[in-house]
Amino acid sequence: MSHSDSDAPIRAASGPIGPVMALGSFALYATHDVLIRILGESYSVFQIMFFMGLMSFPLLVLMLIRDPEPGTLRAVHPGWSAARTGCVVISAGGAFYAFTVLPLTQVYAVLFASPLLVTLLAIPMLGEKVGIHRGLAVAVGLAGVLVVLRPGGGEALGLGHLAALASAMTAAMNGVIVRKIGRDERPAVLLLYPMLANVVIMAATLPLVYVPMELPHLGIVALIALLAFGAMNLSIGAYRRAEAALVAPMQYSQIVWATLYGALLFGESPDRWTVAGAALIIASGLYIVFRESRRDVSANRPVQSTRLRNESVAAPRPVMPDEDRGEALADAMAEAIAEAENPLR
Repeated sequence: MSHSDSDAPIRAASGPIGPVMALGSFALYATHDVLIRILGESYSVFQIMFFMGLMSFPLLVLMLIRDPEPGTLRAVHPGWSAARTGCVVISAGGAFYAFTVLPLTQVYAVLFASPLLVTLLAIPMLGEKVGIHRGLAVAVGLAGVLVVLRPGGGEALGLGHLAALASAMTAAMNGVIVRKIGRDERPAVLLLYPMLANVVIMAATLPLVYVPMELPHLGIVALIALLAFGAMNLSIGAYRRAEAALVAPMQYSQIVWATLYGALLFGESPDRWTVAGAALIIASGLYIVFRESRRDVSANRPVQSTRLRNESVAAPRPVMPDEDRGEALADAMAEAIAEAENPLR
């Protein structure tokens, strides 16, 4: 891929193509999550994560080969990198487990709270200020999470709910950390440590949970990885072609896919509490995104700067640390994906 001026990222100049690409990306991610749930009926989450992580290494190798930045693979900020690595593994594991035991719409409703938590974490970690409007929006969104979970009423909270909450919180922490250290760390380093940690940790648990996988199921794992690669590529393209305020809200389309998949494949239908809570979370998230898009309101935009989905063990899902670093990361990953497309097919 050339880095000439003609290949420079295009922003807000391509009509609806950016949002449409984002819709396609999140449709692929939703399908990816459904397949994880299907596999979760037969295999442990640890086993699924191990094989998905293993299948991600070819992409990482290509990135390392093509990375033009000089330097080593040692982290500039080892402490923050270690913390972020733990966040990525916990976030992916929590989401994967939640998808296997909870209705899809419930899981998405809780995960949608992650950008709201980014706003809160940006205060102590990045020194950003949150005004009364954004603060109230966050409070409404977190109230929506309580409506979905209804602690003390209705269905008892279980491990799946806690896993979804842990996933949302660690995903938010990961996003803020990447924004904090993203200017200094190489893209390959940002991807290497979480992926390597996932494979090592899941390999250690494998003897305790391993069940021989049938060939069709291994094919599903490969398909999940391929879906994640495609979704990541579309997400990067969307953010390169349109403003975050246009692309970010497309994430909420996943609730539609979750409702459809849940009804068709698992006989699920969201109850009124899930619908009401999700509505509050989505409304508050949209309010924050659009408010941050108004340059006359605030220079602090923690949500827009961390809007792309976090890394999964199937494929890296970058959290953009800032515009310059984000474009560099997008270019490197897009090149790696382009190289990987033909072998994967």
